[in-house]
Amino acid sequence: MITHSQPEFVVERDQDLCLRCKVCVNQCAYDTHSYDPEEDVIVNKDENCVNCQRCVTFCPSKAIEIKQNPSKFKENFHWTQEAVSGIKLQSETGGIILTGMGCNKPEFTYWDRLLLNASQVTNPSIDPLREPMELITYLGSKPNKLKFENSDISLETKFSPQIRLETPILFSAISYGAVSFNVHQSLARAANEVGTLFNTGEGGLDRRLYKHGKNAIVQVASGRFGVKPDYLNAGAAIEIKIGQGAKPGIGGHLPGEKVEQDISKTRMIPVGTDALSPAPQHDIYSIEDLRQLIFALKEATDYTKPVSVKIAAVHNSAAISSGMVRAGADIIALDGVRGSTGAAPRIIRDNVGIPIELAIASVDQRLRDEGIRNKASIIVGGGIRSSADVTKAIALGADAVYIATAALVSIGCTICQKCYTGKCPWGIATTDPYLVKRINPDIATRRLVNLLRGWNNEIKEIMGGMGINAIESVRGNRLSLRGVGLSERELKVLGIKLAGE
Repeated sequence: MITHSQPEFVVERDQDLCLRCKVCVNQCAYDTHSYDPEEDVIVNKDENCVNCQRCVTFCPSKAIEIKQNPSKFKENFHWTQEAVSGIKLQSETGGIILTGMGCNKPEFTYWDRLLLNASQVTNPSIDPLREPMELITYLGSKPNKLKFENSDISLETKFSPQIRLETPILFSAISYGAVSFNVHQSLARAANEVGTLFNTGEGGLDRRLYKHGKNAIVQVASGRFGVKPDYLNAGAAIEIKIGQGAKPGIGGHLPGEKVEQDISKTRMIPVGTDALSPAPQHDIYSIEDLRQLIFALKEATDYTKPVSVKIAAVHNSAAISSGMVRAGADIIALDGVRGSTGAAPRIIRDNVGIPIELAIASVDQRLRDEGIRNKASIIVGGGIRSSADVTKAIALGADAVYIATAALVSIGCTICQKCYTGKCPWGIATTDPYLVKRINPDIATRRLVNLLRGWNNEIKEIMGGMGINAIESVRGNRLSLRGVGLSERELKVLGIKLAGE
C-alpha cells in the first residue's frame, strides 16, 4: 500500500560542512542517515526521523539541522495536522496509534495560570542565604493529636511508619525494562545522594540495586512482576498501582524483545515473553478488597513500611481517595492527565483523566472536610516541569511531588515520544546493549543531583520571597495562590482567588 503520510521532520545537511565522518550514521537508532560510498555522500531518509536531536548534538561540524516538515495537509481549528495524519496512518495499518511521554494539549496546563504571593512591607521576606530554610518532608499517616508523658518532652504517642525526605521531590515510577538498567541505577544513586526516593515502577528491582532499597518505593502493580517478600522488604515504602495519568484504566505491555536475561530474572518471567499487565488488579474490585491488600502488604513487612496507593487523576478522585485513606493507605499518589509513559494509545493519553492541579485541590479539600487529611500524605505527578510547579503543587495541597519526564530530560531525553519503539538514541528507553552504553551512570547521576539541588535552591528562594522559612507552611496554603485567566468555576475548584483580590 502506498503511504499517504508525509514525514513529520526534514533533515537538512550542509554538504560543504559535512565531513563524511559517519557520526550521524552511527548515532541514529532509526536509520535516518546512511552513507553512499559511490557518491561519497551522507543521504537522509526523512520519514524515519523522530527529531531526537542526537545527530545534531554530536555532529562535529554542525552540518545538520532538523526542521518541521513545511509541507502539511490543509488544516483548520478542528481538523488539525495531528488528526489528519492519525487517520491516514490508521487507514494504512489498522492499528492503535501509540505514543510516549506526556499529553501535548496546552489547555490542560494550569500551572502557568497560577501565581504565588510575595511578602513586602508588613510581612518581610526572608533571605535564604542568611536564614535557615526547611525543606524536610515526612510522608505517612499522622496521629490526630500528640500525647506526652508526665507533661514533659517525652512523646507517648506512637507514630505509623514515616519516610523522611530532604526534599519534597521524588523520582516517579519508571519500570526496569521500559528504561535501561543504567537509568534505574542513576535514579537510585541520585535519590540516595540527595536524600529522597525513587520508584521502581511495575518491573521490580534488579538485585544489584537492593543496596539502594532504603531510597526505593517498591511498586505492586497488576502484573505482580518481581513481587516477592525480599522485594517488599527491600524498599522504604510500598506502592499499589491502580492507575497512571497517561493511561487511566489501561494495562501495560513490555514487548518480549525487550525482555532479556536480567529483566527476565527481575520480572520473574521467561526470556523473550511479553510482560502483560492487565488493566485491573484482579483481586481489587472494591475498597474492601483494596483494604485487604494494603494490610496484607503491611503484614508481610511487619508493619514497618507505609503503603501508598497510586491512581490516575479522574473526575471522582476525591471520593476514591477518601475511600483509600479509610482502607488504610498511608500515602495517596495522584497522577494527572499530563503524566508520561513509555507507551500509551494516543487517544487515551489525550482524552482520559483530568489535570493534576484540579485533582490536588479537590482531594486535599475532601480529606480536610472529612477530618482525615492527617491520615495520609499526598504525592502528585503529571507534568511537573520546574521548581515553581513544585511549589504551586504543594500550595494546592500536596505533601510532595513525583517527577519523571523532567528527570529523564536531565539525563538526555529530548521528548521525541518514540519510547515504545525501544530504539531510544539516548540510551534511556531501550534495552539494546549498543544503545544502553550511551548512558554513563556516573554522569547521569550527577545531572540528576544537580537538577534537584537547583530546584531546591529555587524553592528556598520562592519561600523566602513569600516570607516563609519551612515548606510545611506552604503546604495547602491556597491563600498564597492567585489565578489568572481562569473562570469562576475553575477558581472555586482550585480553592483560590483571582489575581488582584
